[in-house]
Amino acid sequence: MKFKVQYRENSTSRRSQRGLVLTFLLSIVVAFSLSAQVSSTIDTTTIRIGEEIKYTIAVEADTTALVLFPEGQSFAPLETIDSYKTDTTRLGGQYRLIKKYGITQFDSGRYKLPAQRVMIDDRVFITDSAFVEVRDVPVDTTKQKMFDIKPAIEVESPPFDFLRLLYWILPLLLIGLIVFLLFRRKKRKKAREKQLPPYDEAMVALQELDGANLLLQNNSKAYYSSLTEIVKRYIDREVDATALESTSDELIERLQLHKDAGHFDFDTTTLKKLDAIFKRADLVKFAKMQQESGQARADRASIEDIINETKEVLPEPTEDELMEDEVYKELQAKKEKRLKIKKAVGVAVLVGVVTIAVNIATQGWEAVRDSLFGNEMKELAEGRWYSSEYGIPAIVMDTPEVLTRRDLPVPENVKEAVNVVDYFEYGSVENGFFVGAQTITFKPELAKEGISEDALDVFAEDALNNLENLGAINMIAKKESFSTEAGIDGLKAYGDFNFKNEKGKILKNKVAYEILLFKQNNGIQMVQVYFENEDFNAVSMKDRVINSVELEIDPAQQKQKKEEN
Repeated sequence: MKFKVQYRENSTSRRSQRGLVLTFLLSIVVAFSLSAQVSSTIDTTTIRIGEEIKYTIAVEADTTALVLFPEGQSFAPLETIDSYKTDTTRLGGQYRLIKKYGITQFDSGRYKLPAQRVMIDDRVFITDSAFVEVRDVPVDTTKQKMFDIKPAIEVESPPFDFLRLLYWILPLLLIGLIVFLLFRRKKRKKAREKQLPPYDEAMVALQELDGANLLLQNNSKAYYSSLTEIVKRYIDREVDATALESTSDELIERLQLHKDAGHFDFDTTTLKKLDAIFKRADLVKFAKMQQESGQARADRASIEDIINETKEVLPEPTEDELMEDEVYKELQAKKEKRLKIKKAVGVAVLVGVVTIAVNIATQGWEAVRDSLFGNEMKELAEGRWYSSEYGIPAIVMDTPEVLTRRDLPVPENVKEAVNVVDYFEYGSVENGFFVGAQTITFKPELAKEGISEDALDVFAEDALNNLENLGAINMIAKKESFSTEAGIDGLKAYGDFNFKNEKGKILKNKVAYEILLFKQNNGIQMVQVYFENEDFNAVSMKDRVINSVELEIDPAQQKQKKEEN
């Protein structure tokens, strides 16, 4: 029995060991197969600035698997410029997915292309990383030709932009036409509805009733309804203001009360005649009795006589009543005038809003804003520019306005070495655009010794320190070599900062800067441009100034270059 138990234990132990071995082997196989599902390649590891690198990720997965490729700027410090459509092919019971990316870098150097994460269902796969070298574009400055500075020339004014004018006029004409038609229609309606005097209104209404031919159509109900309304409206306007709201019996009673009170000298026969017509009209309107055309015409004639008789017994209006009526008319006229002014202002506002909306949709908000409120930067950028020389040896550049000479104090510790300092400027940092040009010539004995190699770095740091003294904070500074179109080498310092003015207020937008420095045997030349980086016009002016910078080469240095070549 003990042997039997021991045997089972050993058997179970061996089966367990075999199971562990199989599980371990299976896990190795599965891990190996999974690791082989994702691979990555790049077409090159060396590019020039701005060239595209094709980065490819290949995935083999089951047809039911969910595969998620990297998205966004996941290749930093390199920049993703394109994410191509995934290519899918079927291999037996699996899919082969190929995803390509276009990446690049715009600064030279050696960069690490980071590993990328690929999700297959709930598993994460990591691709290999790689190093990419970005090289500068070689420029042979020795073969650049020298050209004389071209003189300023007058150019003709640009042709008138009729299309832009049409964008403003067309909405105005369209809205004006709509408003004209609406006002014209309303004016005609008012003219038609202009109220006549009570007696004239009643006579005109009776004539219109005669022309309606309701009796020929056997429409007694409509005929008597119009007939009684005509006489009630006349009485409402001239005798009793409640006539239109009263029933026939109530109106006869009120007229009798007016007669008894001596307000109006109504004839009893007239009241009886009117009462009889009201009763026949009620029978026609409510009992659906069809009245003969002869009786209807007789009633129509009686209504006209009643109106004439009522007109004769009406007392003449007193002077006070006439005055009140004139005051009322004057108030009504003023009220209508104010209403017209309000409508005109409303229409003008509507036209303005629609015109602005149309121009925003066609030209963009910034163009409309500049047209309405003006834009100093845009006027400077699109206005006349000036090409001038500043200092000795001269700095030649284009600027939106001619720079003004300023006195720049020379520090005591360098006075003995400096011969002449020329300084010119335009604009200000606080107003969003500034250009400065400075030349420093040293005394002959120092010029013979030559300027040290790190002089440009020293002057760049000094310019940045001056910026901080003016109110620059949170400054970012970078430096790189720079060459003019004529092949003169120098140093460029650039970056941005926040600016705090004299009142301690920090400007909302950051200010960017570019400082160019050049050294010659006898001095230093420096160009400074400060501008709002978020203002398109300021950036375009900065580019135009920087790209136009050329230098008057010192004769001794020019001779030395020729000897070197």
